[in-house]
Amino acid sequence: MRSVGVEEELLLVDADSGAPLAVSEAVLASAERSAWQRPGGNGRRDHEFEKELQKEQVEFATRPLTGMGELQEEIVRIRREAAHHAASAGAVVAAVATSPLPVKPSLNAGRRYRWLGEQFGLTAQEQLTCGCHVHVSVASDEEGVAVLDRIRPWLAVLTAMSANSPFWQGEDSGYGSYRSRVWNRWPSAGPADVFGSADRYHEQVSAMLGTGVLRDEGMIYFDARLSATYPTVEIRVADVCLDASTPVLLAALVRGLVETAARGWQDGRPPPRIATSLLRLASWRAGRSGLDGPLMHPETMRETSAEVAVEALYQHVRTALQDHGDDERVREGVAHLHERGNGARTQRRLRADGPDLASVVARCAELTLRS
Repeated sequence: MRSVGVEEELLLVDADSGAPLAVSEAVLASAERSAWQRPGGNGRRDHEFEKELQKEQVEFATRPLTGMGELQEEIVRIRREAAHHAASAGAVVAAVATSPLPVKPSLNAGRRYRWLGEQFGLTAQEQLTCGCHVHVSVASDEEGVAVLDRIRPWLAVLTAMSANSPFWQGEDSGYGSYRSRVWNRWPSAGPADVFGSADRYHEQVSAMLGTGVLRDEGMIYFDARLSATYPTVEIRVADVCLDASTPVLLAALVRGLVETAARGWQDGRPPPRIATSLLRLASWRAGRSGLDGPLMHPETMRETSAEVAVEALYQHVRTALQDHGDDERVREGVAHLHERGNGARTQRRLRADGPDLASVVARCAELTLRS
């Protein structure tokens, strides 16, 4: 069974005001101290806590796992550890993909981040967004690229399901996932063309790096890419999710997509030749609507309801879900998501019920740690 790993970026905020706090260095220092203090500790940070572009956020990665129940337990546990380290710096963590309150982010120190700030100006300076990335193991680059070519039409549905960034600089953006729009300011971000082979994928990456616009392979921000570090494909379209069960739902669906695509490749079925321009429209529509408006059907590229689009995704991967033992979890998770809504709907409901955006952030910080 293919292993799955999840990376999440969390916002560091003041518990009272809800404003983002530039304390990631202190949070990571706490994590490092904890690693040294463990029996047999060697200074390796717990669960790969890492700094991100801005000082107002911190990232973690789970281990590669095969069981979805175990994955959810790990996400809940690491979120709580992140909260513990944040508390030592006078902050709390919130699994929101953009700050509801106005913020002027602070770039982290280091040559790479300084280069990004100089090269991309406001795009880098304003890029305080928190995503959820799912890694799924593949046997080779050739299999991985075959998967990338075949999952392209389905990724926008994952954006809609995960949408958790309705507010930007203190205002309702009108989008379910405004993070996805801010993220796509990067010149290398978004849907990619069909590659056809691993050689062509690597040629494309080399050509992009050769332009001088990008600093390194880490800036290949395709919606889905081969990991430069692990033998995985990495799907990067999702907002960080408020409820810890939602990234597990996404992980199960992504593994189903990868397995379904790999089987199609092995059986000699060609990838769907949907134009990248249409996929960009599907991505915009998913970011705009979330689950509260129309989406584009992944197979026809025509407008449909969110319920129909999500059901199409489920049916597409259902055989793989059954083979993995994930079918019941996914069916229940999808039903629950439609019933209660995603993070964007929750944030808007909290805003309607609460006195101000600070109360929204405070409640989101509480929900972040709920098992």
